[in-house]
Amino acid sequence: MNLDLLFKPSARRLIQMVFISILGIGLIKIYQFSHTQASDSQLQMAKIKSQKNQARSVTALGRVEPKGEVITIGGSLQERIDKLLVQENQQVKVGDVLAYLDSYRERLAEKNIAATQLEEARNRLKAESIFGKAQIEEAESRVEQIKMPQMSEVKAQKATIRGIAVDLQVKQKDLERFSYLQMQGAISQQSLDEKVLAVSNKQNELNNAQATLAKLEQGRSNALLNAYAQVRSAKASLQLSESKIQVESANSNLKLAIARLERTIIRAPQSGKILKILAHSGEAISNQGILEIGNTQQMYVVAEVYETDVSRVKVSQTAIIYSSAFSKNIIGIVEQVGLKVGKKDVLNTDPAAKIDARVVEVKIRLTDSKLVAGMTNLEVNVVIKP
Repeated sequence: MNLDLLFKPSARRLIQMVFISILGIGLIKIYQFSHTQASDSQLQMAKIKSQKNQARSVTALGRVEPKGEVITIGGSLQERIDKLLVQENQQVKVGDVLAYLDSYRERLAEKNIAATQLEEARNRLKAESIFGKAQIEEAESRVEQIKMPQMSEVKAQKATIRGIAVDLQVKQKDLERFSYLQMQGAISQQSLDEKVLAVSNKQNELNNAQATLAKLEQGRSNALLNAYAQVRSAKASLQLSESKIQVESANSNLKLAIARLERTIIRAPQSGKILKILAHSGEAISNQGILEIGNTQQMYVVAEVYETDVSRVKVSQTAIIYSSAFSKNIIGIVEQVGLKVGKKDVLNTDPAAKIDARVVEVKIRLTDSKLVAGMTNLEVNVVIKP
């Protein structure tokens, strides 16, 4: 080979370009290898961290409370308590009377007056109903009295008319016969005149009988119309009685009085135990209320789980509750995971703890409530097992 060719400028540039290309390809391969190794390492570390997180328990502070939380029972502000019927630690049932307010006696008197007025209105309505029914019966009886006797008179008059009509026909035939005989000269004019008079009298008698029948029928019809009108009037009077309106008004007044009376009686909204008395007999009711009640038959712990840990808390997980206030740990079951992130309510005694940390409330049902039945709002430590 001629060495002079290698040292020509064009040859040297070609060699340099080949060398740079080889070097670039090598660097790319090295980068790709190192990047793949780093990604695999990061993925492996993430898996290990996830497994550790899954295996790690969730710890939190919590507070003890009854099922359904503690309910504060109050009343009308500034009204005084006349009589308090319960004391702390007393078990009550739903609907039990807990206290009477100062206005109870006045409202009770109003209710009794309204009840008396209603009773009087009902008695008055009852008396008017009896009287109204008697009037209806009397009017209906008058209808029957008109129907039967007057109908008999009408029938009798019709029979009389039929008899007169038959007699008139006979006399008319006699008149025709006598007229013929008189034309033949067989009888006198006087005999014919007597027959004419007899027919005329009988015709008048028939006319009078028919007029009497019409009068009887018209009188019966008018009497029946009046009697039916009296029946309808008596029934309408019974239905539109003023006493009915008075009964309805008195009944409304009684309902209003009962509602006002109930507002002066403080009743238990649920079964439970009286946890704290906030106002006593003779004291005015404030915003604080009268007393606190809770269902201590079933106790819960509300754990405040940090928002960063709440994803590892599931319903039905087991929780261990412990505190220096009771001798042994209590087992609980996660029943509800809150849907709202808020600030802590349970303060940690550790000065280094985050006071403004964001937490989610997790409700834990205790399997043994007796140990903490009298420890509402007690601060406890909670360990939720994975």
